[in-house]
Amino acid sequence: MLVIGIAGGSGSGKTTVVQAITSQLREKVVVIPQDSYYKDSSYLPMEERQKVNFDHPDSIDFKLLNEHLRSLKNGKSIRQPVYSYLTCSRSRTETVIVKPADVIIIEGILIFTCAELRNQMDIKIFVDADDDDRLMRVMARDILERGKTVETVIERYTKTVKPMYLQFIEPSKRYADIIIPQGGHNKVAIDIISATIEKALHQNSSWK
Repeated sequence: MLVIGIAGGSGSGKTTVVQAITSQLREKVVVIPQDSYYKDSSYLPMEERQKVNFDHPDSIDFKLLNEHLRSLKNGKSIRQPVYSYLTCSRSRTETVIVKPADVIIIEGILIFTCAELRNQMDIKIFVDADDDDRLMRVMARDILERGKTVETVIERYTKTVKPMYLQFIEPSKRYADIIIPQGGHNKVAIDIISATIEKALHQNSSWK
Protein backbone atom coordinates (compact mmCIF):
# COMPACT_ATOMS: atom_id res chain seq x y z
CA MET A 1 0.00 0.00 0.00
CA LEU A 2 1.22 3.46 -0.93
CA VAL A 3 -0.14 6.70 0.58
CA ILE A 4 0.21 9.80 -1.59
CA GLY A 5 -0.59 13.34 -0.49
CA ILE A 6 -1.48 15.91 -3.15
CA ALA A 7 -1.70 19.50 -1.91
CA GLY A 8 -1.77 22.98 -3.45
CA GLY A 9 -3.82 26.16 -3.36
CA SER A 10 -7.49 26.40 -4.30
CA GLY A 11 -7.81 26.22 -8.07
CA SER A 12 -4.23 24.98 -8.59
CA GLY A 13 -5.33 21.92 -10.54
CA LYS A 14 -5.07 19.26 -7.79
CA THR A 15 -8.19 17.46 -8.99
CA THR A 16 -6.85 17.36 -12.55
CA VAL A 17 -3.58 15.85 -11.31
CA VAL A 18 -5.43 13.28 -9.18
CA GLN A 19 -7.62 12.25 -12.10
CA ALA A 20 -4.63 11.99 -14.43
CA ILE A 21 -2.64 9.85 -12.01
CA THR A 22 -5.54 7.54 -11.16
CA SER A 23 -6.33 7.02 -14.84
CA GLN A 24 -2.76 5.91 -15.53
CA LEU A 25 -2.31 3.55 -12.59
CA ARG A 26 -3.29 -0.04 -13.14
CA GLU A 27 -3.49 -0.73 -9.41
CA LYS A 28 -6.60 -0.12 -7.35
CA VAL A 29 -6.76 3.49 -6.15
CA VAL A 30 -8.98 5.32 -3.67
CA VAL A 31 -9.05 9.08 -3.23
CA ILE A 32 -9.72 10.66 0.16
CA PRO A 33 -10.67 14.34 -0.25
CA GLN A 34 -9.77 16.63 2.63
CA ASP A 35 -13.03 18.51 1.98
CA SER A 36 -15.03 15.54 3.28
CA TYR A 37 -13.48 16.19 6.69
CA TYR A 38 -14.54 19.77 7.30
CA LYS A 39 -15.77 20.08 10.87
CA ASP A 40 -19.54 20.04 11.19
CA SER A 41 -21.02 23.51 11.63
CA SER A 42 -24.71 22.55 11.43
CA TYR A 43 -25.20 23.85 14.97
CA LEU A 44 -24.61 27.39 13.67
CA PRO A 45 -27.22 29.54 11.89
CA MET A 46 -26.73 29.52 8.11
CA GLU A 47 -25.51 33.11 8.12
CA GLU A 48 -22.78 32.18 10.60
CA ARG A 49 -21.83 28.99 8.74
CA GLN A 50 -21.10 30.99 5.62
CA LYS A 51 -18.58 33.07 7.57
CA VAL A 52 -16.49 30.05 8.60
CA ASN A 53 -12.91 30.25 7.31
CA PHE A 54 -12.65 27.00 5.34
CA ASP A 55 -9.07 27.79 4.32
CA HIS A 56 -7.71 27.64 7.88
CA PRO A 57 -6.30 24.36 9.29
CA ASP A 58 -8.69 24.60 12.25
CA SER A 59 -11.62 23.99 9.89
CA ILE A 60 -10.45 20.41 9.22
CA ASP A 61 -11.20 17.42 11.45
CA PHE A 62 -7.65 16.11 11.23
CA LYS A 63 -8.22 13.74 14.15
CA LEU A 64 -10.88 11.81 12.23
CA LEU A 65 -8.93 11.99 8.96
CA ASN A 66 -5.84 10.51 10.63
CA GLU A 67 -7.92 7.77 12.27
CA HIS A 68 -9.52 6.85 8.95
CA LEU A 69 -6.18 6.76 7.14
CA ARG A 70 -4.71 4.48 9.81
CA SER A 71 -7.72 2.18 9.48
CA LEU A 72 -7.29 1.94 5.70
CA LYS A 73 -3.58 1.21 6.11
CA ASN A 74 -4.54 -1.58 8.52
CA GLY A 75 -6.84 -3.11 5.94
CA LYS A 76 -10.12 -1.85 7.41
CA SER A 77 -12.92 -0.07 5.58
CA ILE A 78 -14.07 3.38 6.75
CA ARG A 79 -17.26 5.43 6.66
CA GLN A 80 -16.14 8.67 5.06
CA PRO A 81 -18.20 11.75 6.01
CA VAL A 82 -20.29 13.56 3.42
CA TYR A 83 -19.97 17.36 3.48
CA SER A 84 -22.23 19.79 1.63
CA TYR A 85 -20.88 23.10 0.34
CA LEU A 86 -24.45 24.34 -0.10
CA THR A 87 -25.48 23.86 3.54
CA CYS A 88 -21.94 24.20 4.96
CA SER A 89 -22.53 21.15 7.14
CA ARG A 90 -21.72 17.47 7.44
CA SER A 91 -24.49 14.95 6.83
CA ARG A 92 -25.60 13.23 10.03
CA THR A 93 -27.07 10.21 8.26
CA GLU A 94 -25.11 9.73 5.05
CA THR A 95 -21.56 8.36 4.76
CA VAL A 96 -19.49 6.78 1.99
CA ILE A 97 -17.93 3.37 2.58
CA VAL A 98 -14.29 3.40 1.43
CA LYS A 99 -12.35 0.14 1.21
CA PRO A 100 -8.55 -0.26 1.42
CA ALA A 101 -6.61 -0.12 -1.86
CA ASP A 102 -3.08 -0.47 -3.22
CA VAL A 103 -2.86 3.32 -3.55
CA ILE A 104 -4.50 5.84 -1.22
CA ILE A 105 -4.46 9.45 -2.40
CA ILE A 106 -5.17 12.19 0.16
CA GLU A 107 -6.05 15.42 -1.65
CA GLY A 108 -6.59 18.91 -0.24
CA ILE A 109 -5.24 22.39 0.27
CA LEU A 110 -4.27 21.95 3.94
CA ILE A 111 -3.11 18.33 4.20
CA PHE A 112 0.59 19.23 4.57
CA THR A 113 -0.13 21.53 7.54
CA CYS A 114 -0.77 18.52 9.80
CA ALA A 115 2.44 16.78 10.87
CA GLU A 116 0.67 13.59 11.93
CA LEU A 117 -0.97 13.29 8.51
CA ARG A 118 2.27 14.09 6.67
CA ASN A 119 4.04 11.34 8.58
CA GLN A 120 1.55 8.79 7.24
CA MET A 121 2.34 9.71 3.62
CA ASP A 122 4.90 7.93 1.45
CA ILE A 123 4.97 10.55 -1.31
CA LYS A 124 4.02 14.23 -0.95
CA ILE A 125 3.18 16.24 -4.07
CA PHE A 126 2.49 19.99 -4.24
CA VAL A 127 0.63 21.32 -7.27
CA ASP A 128 1.79 24.86 -8.02
CA ALA A 129 0.01 27.37 -10.24
CA ASP A 130 -0.04 31.08 -11.03
CA ASP A 131 -2.20 33.19 -8.69
CA ASP A 132 -4.30 34.60 -11.54
CA ASP A 133 -4.96 31.13 -12.94
CA ARG A 134 -6.03 29.88 -9.52
CA LEU A 135 -8.41 32.83 -9.04
CA MET A 136 -10.08 32.18 -12.40
CA ARG A 137 -10.57 28.49 -11.58
CA VAL A 138 -11.93 29.28 -8.11
CA MET A 139 -14.41 31.74 -9.58
CA ALA A 140 -15.60 29.31 -12.25
CA ARG A 141 -15.96 26.45 -9.73
CA ASP A 142 -17.70 28.40 -6.97
CA ILE A 143 -20.14 30.13 -9.32
CA LEU A 144 -21.05 27.07 -11.39
CA GLU A 145 -20.85 24.29 -8.79
CA ARG A 146 -21.53 26.02 -5.48
CA GLY A 147 -24.04 28.68 -6.44
CA LYS A 148 -21.91 31.66 -5.36
CA THR A 149 -22.08 35.14 -6.88
CA VAL A 150 -19.08 36.86 -8.45
CA GLU A 151 -19.05 39.41 -5.63
CA THR A 152 -19.12 36.69 -2.96
CA VAL A 153 -16.28 34.76 -4.58
CA ILE A 154 -14.06 37.83 -4.93
CA GLU A 155 -14.76 38.89 -1.34
CA ARG A 156 -13.93 35.43 0.00
CA TYR A 157 -10.78 35.21 -2.13
CA THR A 158 -9.58 38.57 -0.83
CA LYS A 159 -10.44 38.00 2.83
CA THR A 160 -9.61 34.32 3.33
CA VAL A 161 -8.41 32.33 0.30
CA LYS A 162 -5.37 34.45 -0.58
CA PRO A 163 -4.29 35.32 3.01
CA MET A 164 -4.61 31.68 4.13
CA TYR A 165 -2.69 30.53 1.07
CA LEU A 166 0.18 32.85 1.98
CA GLN A 167 0.07 31.97 5.69
CA PHE A 168 -0.46 28.21 5.62
CA ILE A 169 -0.61 26.56 2.20
CA GLU A 170 2.31 28.08 0.30
CA PRO A 171 4.72 27.54 3.24
CA SER A 172 3.66 23.86 3.39
CA LYS A 173 5.26 23.45 -0.03
CA ARG A 174 8.57 22.86 1.75
CA TYR A 175 7.33 19.46 2.91
CA ALA A 176 6.71 18.25 -0.65
CA ASP A 177 8.87 15.58 -2.25
CA ILE A 178 7.71 16.71 -5.69
CA ILE A 179 6.43 20.10 -6.90
CA ILE A 180 4.40 20.22 -10.11
CA PRO A 181 4.55 23.64 -11.81
CA GLN A 182 1.83 24.75 -14.26
CA GLY A 183 -0.88 23.04 -12.23
CA GLY A 184 -2.73 20.13 -13.75
CA HIS A 185 -1.54 20.88 -17.28
CA ASN A 186 1.97 19.52 -16.73
CA LYS A 187 1.61 16.17 -18.50
CA VAL A 188 5.33 15.39 -18.36
CA ALA A 189 5.39 15.69 -14.56
CA ILE A 190 2.22 13.61 -14.20
CA ASP A 191 3.65 10.85 -16.41
CA ILE A 192 6.87 10.76 -14.38
CA ILE A 193 4.96 10.65 -11.08
CA SER A 194 2.69 7.84 -12.32
CA ALA A 195 5.72 5.81 -13.40
CA THR A 196 7.41 6.45 -10.04
CA ILE A 197 4.31 5.27 -8.16
CA GLU A 198 4.04 2.10 -10.23
CA LYS A 199 7.73 1.35 -9.65
CA ALA A 200 7.37 1.88 -5.88
CA LEU A 201 4.34 -0.41 -5.75
CA HIS A 202 6.09 -3.17 -7.64
CA GLN A 203 9.15 -2.86 -5.39
CA ASN A 204 6.94 -3.08 -2.29
CA SER A 205 5.21 -6.19 -3.61
CA SER A 206 8.56 -7.83 -4.37
CA TRP A 207 9.72 -7.24 -0.78
CA LYS A 208 6.71 -9.09 0.67
